[in-house]
Amino acid sequence: MTLRLTLLGVGAMNSPRYPPAGLLLRFSGHQIVFDGGPGAEPPDGVAAWLVTDERAELRTALRRLAAARGLTPRIGHYTGDSVRVEPHPVEHTSHPTVGYAISAGRTTVVWAPEFWRFPSWAAGADLLFADAAGWNRPIRFRGGVGGHASVRDVAANAVRLRVRRVVYAHIGRPCLRAIDAGLDPPYGEWGVTGRSYDV
Repeated sequence: MTLRLTLLGVGAMNSPRYPPAGLLLRFSGHQIVFDGGPGAEPPDGVAAWLVTDERAELRTALRRLAAARGLTPRIGHYTGDSVRVEPHPVEHTSHPTVGYAISAGRTTVVWAPEFWRFPSWAAGADLLFADAAGWNRPIRFRGGVGGHASVRDVAANAVRLRVRRVVYAHIGRPCLRAIDAGLDPPYGEWGVTGRSYDV
């Protein structure tokens, strides 16, 4: 079975350049959307709208966009035609947040666009869509309640944990400056809005 994953957006919150990070999963006539928001909306016919953070800043906009399609954005599971989507906790902020493991046969794709510490459950993934809010160093939230990993840390952990391919899909301002300077991640690639990945 082919999974087609299309990036609806690759921006961090309030990105001056990109729509918010979002992913569309297509398989066997099914469509599932993860996160997204204004400018990163899915097409019609989506079966579920899953989010990594039910208390995210975009929650009001997400609820409005999902309601127009008869959906409610939520953290949850999805199973259909030999594809399983399961949420797993990530360390990111002071309230519960998740990433998702998308499994079909022996193939695993991970959607984890925001985390402070690299999620060990993503080890061995065929494709990881990862946080890229920070470039050289992590971004710590005020009060020490989590934050965002840096691309350099994500890359090192992905190599160590044998992740086959990394696409950075939550690009923050430090990484925009790196992109403008012509820099590439030490492992993996920058996500591109609208690009599809088949696995």
